[in-house]
Amino acid sequence: MSLVSTAPDVPDLRDYAFDWALVDVETSGLRPHQHRVLSVAVITVNPDGEQTGEFTTLLNPGCDPGPVHIHGLTPERLRGAPAFEQVAGQIGAMLQGRVMVAHNAQFDYGFLAHEFARARLWLPVSQRLCTLALNRQVGPPTTDLRLGTLAAHYGVRQQKAHDALDDTRVLAGILQGSLKAAARLDVPLPLVTCPSRQDSGFEPRPPKTPCAYRNPGHLPTGGPLEQGMKIAITGETATSRAELVARAVAAGLNMMTSVSRHTSALVTNGRQSDAAKAIRAAADGVPIIDEHDFLRLLKDVRPGTAHETQPAGSTEPAPSHPVPAARTHQPELVAAPIGHTHSLLTGRRVLVLGGPHDQASAARTRIVELGGAAAVNLSSGVTDIVLLAGGDTDRRMSRIASLGLPTHPADWLGGLVPESRADSPKHPLTTLVLPRGGVIDLPDTRDTSRWTITAAWAQQTICEIDIVAFIVDDQEQVSCDEDFVFYGAPESPDGTIRLATGGPTEQAITIDLAPLPAAAHKIVIGAAIDGTVTFGDIGAIEITAAPGSSAEPLAQATLDAATTERTMLLAEIYRRGDNWRLRAVGQGYDHGLDTLARTYGVDIES
Repeated sequence: MSLVSTAPDVPDLRDYAFDWALVDVETSGLRPHQHRVLSVAVITVNPDGEQTGEFTTLLNPGCDPGPVHIHGLTPERLRGAPAFEQVAGQIGAMLQGRVMVAHNAQFDYGFLAHEFARARLWLPVSQRLCTLALNRQVGPPTTDLRLGTLAAHYGVRQQKAHDALDDTRVLAGILQGSLKAAARLDVPLPLVTCPSRQDSGFEPRPPKTPCAYRNPGHLPTGGPLEQGMKIAITGETATSRAELVARAVAAGLNMMTSVSRHTSALVTNGRQSDAAKAIRAAADGVPIIDEHDFLRLLKDVRPGTAHETQPAGSTEPAPSHPVPAARTHQPELVAAPIGHTHSLLTGRRVLVLGGPHDQASAARTRIVELGGAAAVNLSSGVTDIVLLAGGDTDRRMSRIASLGLPTHPADWLGGLVPESRADSPKHPLTTLVLPRGGVIDLPDTRDTSRWTITAAWAQQTICEIDIVAFIVDDQEQVSCDEDFVFYGAPESPDGTIRLATGGPTEQAITIDLAPLPAAAHKIVIGAAIDGTVTFGDIGAIEITAAPGSSAEPLAQATLDAATTERTMLLAEIYRRGDNWRLRAVGQGYDHGLDTLARTYGVDIES
């Protein structure tokens, strides 16, 4: 059956027609550089929607197959299967020249990229499409966006979950339904150019054991060293670098790869051996010692102060304020956002079109005050449109008219009274809407330790926005350089924090709270604009918090900075006694990402 149709009741899909390669992999774990692909299936589809090829195979990974209770692939089943390098050429031929499609595509793409790299081959994918990200934009009326749920929504039969070939056949049906829904809404496809900025290198990185001690500050003249001190080493050393680092870590020191004002000491035998680090150390007053003195001081490292979790019943931590705000101000903390006094728009999602940024921001704030959700893009969940000046010329108005969505003038929000409340929407919003500064407790169960914070912005945005995360201690400082997750280092060494990109206008931070060390008191999530564009040019960013990548969001917030900001703090997840809380922040700053990073103790080398 062709995906392209000119029938009056079917959207025109000619702009959504590509050569597709639909992919699903079953794996021995969740980390591409550490775990292996156990089975793979590829189905190719031409622009007319006709299947042109199909391939599937089990693979012998040469290692433990991992969670057999999930994928059912025992060592006995995999014995005798080919190694990946034996089928890499066949897989590559099916991917070549096509858009790769997968559900949570960065996961499948990452595993294939690492398997191709191990085989000393290049993954021939220049673009990928994530059906999970596409359906987040479409917004179907489903409880979640899992593969099985979407299959039921789009009328696709699923026979065997976690079977690579069946999942790929199901994916083909979901893609067909998703493309029709996207065309109906005029939603652009969230195609990701590969490799994207968030795609890391393919060399495995060993996890770093977190330092158990707080940083006491700079090394005093003549010593002594104290556990928790941040030490950087640069240049040639007589003792092997690996041995120096191992001895220092064993003594309780925190070994860093870059220099910032929070570095306790820089070890170097020649101050010109690495001019950048030496100049940085001198500028920030960081003590510089040579290898001989460092080895002498290592013989007597004084006890440090251990990190401790925040005691139960402790007071609410203050929001992060790394530098004075340029134009925006953090509102008073809202400890219990549930149950708005005004609930005239409860269950409704309202899209604001037109107007200057300050007026659009005020309208979105008013929508949340009235209990509704402020949308940043047109989706199936949008129930109302508010038109500010020039909004009637928006390119989406013809599509809005065909969908029959009610439009309202700018003064509609101010004139709402209980008697004027509209009828309940067909598919009411069930996610908790947080105002700026709003806080919610995260459920504390074994099954909900993994959270995904997704950030999305207007689909017509043409500049690059980077979502970043900092894992900070009770002093608002990272414990090590690897506690900064961004496009250049999209995963913490232990895999607890990861950056994923679902499309040009969506990125997500996934967090596994359970294994975070005691030193991790807070995860700060921010956004930074590359270039001279500001958030005043872009508009609002919508964030959602969900227990997993495809689960129904627990909470959402629409955040507006003022006109000149280039970085913005979006959210904080922080310890509250033995539990975790989420705060929607929405604090903007005029400076760039490098300044924000240095505030938390990370030096981004230019």
